[in-house]
Amino acid sequence: MRANRSLEIGTGLFVLLGLAALLFLSMQLPANGLKFGFTKPAGYPVTAQFDNIGSLKVGAPVRMAGVRIGQVTRIDFDTNTERAKVWLSINPRFNQIPMDSSASIDTEGLLGGQYISISPGGMPTYLKAGSQIIQTQSALVLENLINKFFATTANKSASQSSGGGTKEPQK
Repeated sequence: MRANRSLEIGTGLFVLLGLAALLFLSMQLPANGLKFGFTKPAGYPVTAQFDNIGSLKVGAPVRMAGVRIGQVTRIDFDTNTERAKVWLSINPRFNQIPMDSSASIDTEGLLGGQYISISPGGMPTYLKAGSQIIQTQSALVLENLINKFFATTANKSASQSSGGGTKEPQK
């Protein structure tokens, strides 16, 4: 009886440790939006608007030349422009990002999360709190690309099978 009870306690502790490890690992994903506590990210706010944000999440990194310079703090829909509006918090250390820089939504590898990549412009004036990045490139949605590929392929095969491949001899 005693051995059975210690086995049950050991199994329970093993399951609890496994769940704790799973929770910890899921919190380490860069674009999951889950954070410990409710701390406001330190940095200056910048906005950008996109036609399509794909699966971008709050907490996703903002990178420039591969270096993390901030994070996404809020995502909303702007009813005036009918575009997604994304708020970024840029680390105050990076205070010389040219005003004409562009932002794009990229993916970390084939199955990774999405992040915002900023490509620097060349203006001598810099982004500051409340600035908006005007030049943006939306997320590349794989399903849309596949649909376009199949639609194009179907159109080509339909035009070839409708008699477009045979020519009458000229007289």
